[in-house]
Amino acid sequence: MPHAKDHQRQLLGRQSRVRGLMLGLALGDTLGAARGGLPAGGPLRAGVSTQLACFTAEGIIRAQVRGNHKGICHAPGVVLHAYCRWAFLQGIETAKMRRRWWSSGSTPWPDGWLAAVPALAERRGSAPATVAALSRIEEGYERMATASRGCHALTRGLPIAVTGVSGIAQAAAVAALTHGDAAAQAAGVHAAVLAHHCLTHPAAENGPPSRPGGPARSALRAGVADLPSVDRSITGDEHRRLVTVLRHAEEEPGDVARLVRLAPDATAPSALLGGLYTAASFPGRAEFRAALEFAAGAPDGDSVACVAGALLGAVHGAEALPVDLVARHELAWVLDTLARDLVTELDDSPSGSEYVRGWDPQWWNRYPGW
Repeated sequence: MPHAKDHQRQLLGRQSRVRGLMLGLALGDTLGAARGGLPAGGPLRAGVSTQLACFTAEGIIRAQVRGNHKGICHAPGVVLHAYCRWAFLQGIETAKMRRRWWSSGSTPWPDGWLAAVPALAERRGSAPATVAALSRIEEGYERMATASRGCHALTRGLPIAVTGVSGIAQAAAVAALTHGDAAAQAAGVHAAVLAHHCLTHPAAENGPPSRPGGPARSALRAGVADLPSVDRSITGDEHRRLVTVLRHAEEEPGDVARLVRLAPDATAPSALLGGLYTAASFPGRAEFRAALEFAAGAPDGDSVACVAGALLGAVHGAEALPVDLVARHELAWVLDTLARDLVTELDDSPSGSEYVRGWDPQWWNRYPGW
């Protein structure tokens, strides 16, 4: 049946780009933290942005499951629950987390398959604003956030791009769970919009191979142009800055001095500008490794490379990523599984709904809807 084949091809294409986003952000996080100097052999360790992005993706799936079964869901609250599972695994305020989420003790907590991944329980860098906010979980999520402008408000939220424009509207609220700075929240939204266009721009599927990087730059230009319609609060200065970054990347690509000026610190706006400049400077399918090595030269190379890796991975798909790096990354299977499951949940809820029986009896146990 031709239409069934078409749907299958489209599904595989979406999976490839979402897998590319997840694996790309992880490779960027790892290579950026290593300042481009990876060890010659052995596993590549995940960074804290990657750990948190995993729980963001899981939280999105569980929010979707809850919405399907309960008919109502506050998605940022479900993602907050995901971050609390990460904190518990990390040994952060475990007593508070137990009181908040396992007060009855009737079922095991933390639940879901992701909580059983050993590497997610290991400390892999610091996320001070996230930790500080989660430590105040008993005060309620409306009062938890610090005044931080830190990069994790953006990097951990990149998987939100998969949910489309309606879901991206929640990106600011997810960032605001822990980061109260308006610029950090705006950067998180803008990065998600750019990543969404990288995932969905037709050029990402049909761009002529003879034009190096044509699909990537085309998708990024479309994303920047679309920002005012998605984020009505974006200022003229913010939009002009992003337009200017794209122009610099096309006219003067790969300028280290410019990268340092655009991304001078470990804030979310720096990660956005540096990641955009890098992705547009090295837009070709074969330039992924070069892009991450360049981004690693920023003062906070892991956040910049994380964003650049996610954007380029989303455009070109998982098959374009360096096999030797993906094969060595300790969370490659976890990231790949989350990406496939995220697309599957959004495409066809395996656990069904309140009125429709699901086709996967284990899905709810994997992704409990709360």
